[in-house]
Amino acid sequence: MKPSRPAPSGSRLVYSTATGRMCPGCVRPVAECVCGRVAKVAAAARPVRVGRATQGRAGKGVSVVTGLSLPPDELETLAKALKQRCGSGGTVRDGTIEIQGEHRDTIVAELGKRGIAAKRSGG
Repeated sequence: MKPSRPAPSGSRLVYSTATGRMCPGCVRPVAECVCGRVAKVAAAARPVRVGRATQGRAGKGVSVVTGLSLPPDELETLAKALKQRCGSGGTVRDGTIEIQGEHRDTIVAELGKRGIAAKRSGG
């Protein structure tokens, strides 16, 4: 892989084939961001949704939290807190939190207390 070089001043580079997604603040690859702006932009761009899914679970429903742009260790910590609050099991899978059972209202309320704007999705 070629070393990345900074974009010209005033450039709005978003993606580079050599490095992937680029930070809009420091114009470095997302993995090497030093300004922290990537997390702010990602959080603003993706809404946090709390939905319900049953696919592949033999009809058993789970509450699924999507759109959280947190590092994996913080995602695990949040999942643990949500599982304790709901009194249920769950897991973190592919950047989403799955809590066993129908707990959408409880999860939305708990995320609101933690300063994360979340919306209930689905019927």
